[in-house]
Amino acid sequence: MTFTARFQDDLSTPGLRIPLTADAQNFAAATEVGRTVIWLHTFGERMADAGKDRPAGPLRLPTAQRPRLPKDGAISEDPDAMPDTITYDATKKRLLIGTGYVGNVEPAVWRYEVSGKQVLLQWFSYRKQNRERPLIGDRRPPSPLGHLQPDHWLAEYTTELLNGLNVLGRLIALEPAQATLLEKICSGPTVPVGELRVAGAFELPAEASRKAQKPSDAHLFS
Repeated sequence: MTFTARFQDDLSTPGLRIPLTADAQNFAAATEVGRTVIWLHTFGERMADAGKDRPAGPLRLPTAQRPRLPKDGAISEDPDAMPDTITYDATKKRLLIGTGYVGNVEPAVWRYEVSGKQVLLQWFSYRKQNRERPLIGDRRPPSPLGHLQPDHWLAEYTTELLNGLNVLGRLIALEPAQATLLEKICSGPTVPVGELRVAGAFELPAEASRKAQKPSDAHLFS
């Protein structure tokens, strides 16, 4: 989130924008944070390292912060109660799925987005009762195979949901450390694009090369 806010103007042009630190300690710290993010994004399947507090999954938040599925919040597996809505009750911190709910869900978890898409809404859209999507423009009609789907809420959906909520919570908890590290990197020595080009680390397209000459982009590469 901090990265996107800081480089909003640069990110309006397609391509990656990465401040590359010239400080060895900052570089090591950044790679370690990167491993943690990959570990979280892959639900503990990659970059697991118990010595670095990255045990192999399933991943969990500290006990007091974990989302909970109480008995009265159980998501029905009856075909007649297949959920078709997912909403959030900020007052009770409940994620409402059909007639069921998951408690102890923080607002930031509900709002969490990746590439402008709200993660929980996107996840649910592939598991709800009505998965039809409106045709836009000349897009091909959906395949009939799309109708071959469960007619009820599967127990594995609930497991996926709880796992996902824990992962989102841990990603959010990591954000302050990421913001602090980004500030240290940007305020410290960084490697200019020109040095990378001379070293043959990569080749810039002509347009990107011209942009790299501007002060605001001097230490970013695409």
